[in-house]
Amino acid sequence: MAERRLFEEIADELRRLILDGTFPPGARLPGERELSERFEVSRVTIREAEIALQAMGWIHIRTGAGAYVAAELPYDHRILPDVGAFELTEARSLFEGEAAALAAPTISLETLEKLDALLEAMADENASEDEISAVDREFHMTIAAASNNKAIIHVIDSLWRMRMELPDVRSSHSMVCRKDGKARQAEHADVVEALRRRDAAGARLAMRRHFHRLLESMLDETEQRALVELQQRAAESRERYMLSAKLG
Repeated sequence: MAERRLFEEIADELRRLILDGTFPPGARLPGERELSERFEVSRVTIREAEIALQAMGWIHIRTGAGAYVAAELPYDHRILPDVGAFELTEARSLFEGEAAALAAPTISLETLEKLDALLEAMADENASEDEISAVDREFHMTIAAASNNKAIIHVIDSLWRMRMELPDVRSSHSMVCRKDGKARQAEHADVVEALRRRDAAGARLAMRRHFHRLLESMLDETEQRALVELQQRAAESRERYMLSAKLG
């Protein structure tokens, strides 16, 4: 997936601040200098973000008077909420578990064959991380589509956008998925077998077990990172102390 340009990320941040009431409709946005310091980017980036927001109807730029939030905000379903990997994974467990349960009684042989092929693709040791993520998404969206519930399909698609596009979420998944390929493969296979048996309860349980293990892996990874950071700070403090003692 191509990296988004910086001004687009700043535009998203400004939209979130508008939506949460920090900058309400009709309010004047802080000046370019203040915003550039707030987001730690150049004033040129702020200007590009504001031009993009004006083009989408979120703000009006008045020459010599600054930028103002529009009196009536546009509806933009592309805005993603600022959620973390844990929160997102909990939501996916709920919705994707139910999607699997709904799909089980009526899933077609053609769809099962497609899921089998996707399982094989996920097991490809030569595939890149982005390729595996794309296959993983197709696997889960195929099950969602088999639920034949348009509302659930829409929700799961939105959850996957968060999974793929939010930088912090992508980073968390990346760290975990580098280590748990075989476990993930087995869990996906368990879901497919339950679907093949037309076992709604079994499909729901297998899907939720997958996400429960993913949550545990994220917790373990978070604790490990915190330990490494603590050890690094301790080593730096020890080095400064030794240098100070030597100079003294």
